[in-house]
Amino acid sequence: MTTLTVSGLHKTYTLRNGLRFTKLRAVQDVDLELSAGRTVALVGQSGSGKSTIAKILAQLERPTSGAITLGGAPIGTRGRALARYRDHVQMVFQDPFASLNPFHSIGHHLERPLLLHGKATRTDVRTKVCELLERVNLTPAESFIDRRPHELSGGQRQRVAIARALAPEPSVLIADEPVSMLDVSVRLGVLNLLARLQREENLAMLYITHDLATARHFSDEILVMYRGEVVERGAADEVILRPRAEFTRQLLVAAPEPSSNPRFLAEAQRRGVPMPDHLALAEDSP
Repeated sequence: MTTLTVSGLHKTYTLRNGLRFTKLRAVQDVDLELSAGRTVALVGQSGSGKSTIAKILAQLERPTSGAITLGGAPIGTRGRALARYRDHVQMVFQDPFASLNPFHSIGHHLERPLLLHGKATRTDVRTKVCELLERVNLTPAESFIDRRPHELSGGQRQRVAIARALAPEPSVLIADEPVSMLDVSVRLGVLNLLARLQREENLAMLYITHDLATARHFSDEILVMYRGEVVERGAADEVILRPRAEFTRQLLVAAPEPSSNPRFLAEAQRRGVPMPDHLALAEDSP
């Protein structure tokens, strides 16, 4: 069972304003554990350090201090050791349009990671691409391979981004606000897709979101961040129903009531989701 563990994570940026330098503490003393088959939700306001943690775990940023281990061993940060780490840890970015190169086809976006991570050969790569597209409910797969990102809807683009993250067959998936850029009518479908893939692949998942409702029903554990620190953590229902931190209570008060959003309510009812008492996710759909 692969576990990604973070201990005492700190990240400080040096900012320059003319001849003056200042320090910005983006993340302070964060502990986190991602285990196979479990989802941890990271919740907080913009600027609280959520995406910084995601980038550090994906090794797109280097921490100022702290330890990161995968399966009990320190992670590699350069060369082949880093490549092996990325075989296990992949990330789905917030904006699918920005994360996909508009000049390349959908097939190219999926062929590249399959070949780079040794999951396909030149002779069978197209078959593997079709399998990935089918896993994220983009069917018939052949009709998507030669299209460009701008020819797809937002939800379809995000499904391609998820398929690309799955190409190396990771054990840990980091989803950085994966539905915040999507229309409300397709969000449930993408979240259901992630939930299904997690069950099928026994993935460890970090789900970063502003949405407390989906954090509760999509995750096993919730961590609430404020100004770079984790101010509350616990089982999802416990954090939402019996919050201890004042900031968590403020987030709950500020969250809009789903029943006050007619469009969201209509979509939930169409999918057979009881509202507003429960926000159980409906069956997966394109």
